[in-house]
Amino acid sequence: MSAPLRIGIDLGGTNARAAVVDPVTGAVVAAEKRPHVERTPIAVARSVAEATRSAAAQAGLDLATLAGVGVGVAGQCDGTTGVVVNAPNLGWRDAPFGDLLAQELHVPVQVVNDLSAAAWGERAFGAARGADDAVLVFVGSGVGSGLILGGRLHQGAGGVAGEIGHVKVAPRGAQPRPCGCGEWGCLEAYAGGMNLAARVRDEVAEGKAGGVLEAAGGDASRVNASAVEAAYLAGDPYARELWAEVGELLGTAMANVVTLLNPARLVLGGGVLLGCPNLERIARAHLGDRTLRVARRGLVVERAGLGDDAGVVGAALLGDASR
Repeated sequence: MSAPLRIGIDLGGTNARAAVVDPVTGAVVAAEKRPHVERTPIAVARSVAEATRSAAAQAGLDLATLAGVGVGVAGQCDGTTGVVVNAPNLGWRDAPFGDLLAQELHVPVQVVNDLSAAAWGERAFGAARGADDAVLVFVGSGVGSGLILGGRLHQGAGGVAGEIGHVKVAPRGAQPRPCGCGEWGCLEAYAGGMNLAARVRDEVAEGKAGGVLEAAGGDASRVNASAVEAAYLAGDPYARELWAEVGELLGTAMANVVTLLNPARLVLGGGVLLGCPNLERIARAHLGDRTLRVARRGLVVERAGLGDDAGVVGAALLGDASR
């Protein structure tokens, strides 16, 4: 008899995706994506519940048969209570999202950080498959990581282990940049796609990033990491200096994580990192140079294998209360 289908949800800053997942193969059987029309926790819970019911109906799945539903949230989460402590892109602080969604769906809900969910998905079916000690680092609109230690998802005493995006990296002598989390000098403030684009737009206005503006077609609203990469390829000095700075920060942060945790696998993902090959190359070079030599032995660095499905697959597996 095949294992029962499960449901995982990926909750980002602009939309949510609910998916029915086959836990044996990791295949997404059905999925429904909804944008956030309103961003209050209760409004998002209702929208997510509608998406979940739609995905379940597409797969012929009765929600009442589920042991639980898993949700990966782009934010800092207390997995023991289901509270989203801080989700900057949603504007949430201490939101009891797990309870709100459970009330809508009438099933138990497990809430974890979205990168923890993605790490669990990659460990089950992707680039970290078979690795009992693995670190996942994604650089997209934000920067985050998920940790698999001793074959188990590691979330820490307060559920926020793996927040690599919020380690402090402000260069010496520089004014720390503000981060969406409310603190200053975080890695995400320099390398996350949203903050990176905001910085470059500011520097376009100051006349410092003309090559990036040209790569964006002269439209400052289209300035993003891809435009920096295009300017880099065209030999623009500003883009080359920026990628040197950001790549060094990312590579050094990852090197420190590898030195500290000694994983067998380091999985890299996210649209900014994987969509900007020169940034990835620079970050990998600093990773290799700055990781403790003995920790580097046997380390395999892979690109994420599940793409956008990693989060929903991992959340679905984590959400099964009977696991």
